[in-house]
Amino acid sequence: MNRIDKTLAAAAVALTLGACSNLNDTQERALSGGAIGAAGGAVVGALTGGSMVTGGLIGGAVGATAGALTTEEYDLD
Repeated sequence: MNRIDKTLAAAAVALTLGACSNLNDTQERALSGGAIGAAGGAVVGALTGGSMVTGGLIGGAVGATAGALTTEEYDLD
């Protein structure tokens, strides 16, 4: 990897992380649900002999959807 590639990769990471600020609660749940779903889907894809990428994409989409549709309204009192 040459110097230009490393610089572009670092800039992409910085811009991606910068886009995660000022999220509301629903967006935060969708983001975390998508990340958890993508990781889980990749693991399941690898363990079943399928594609890690396909499993990650499907898991990420399902996780993000589930995270966005959930609410924080728990009354534990």
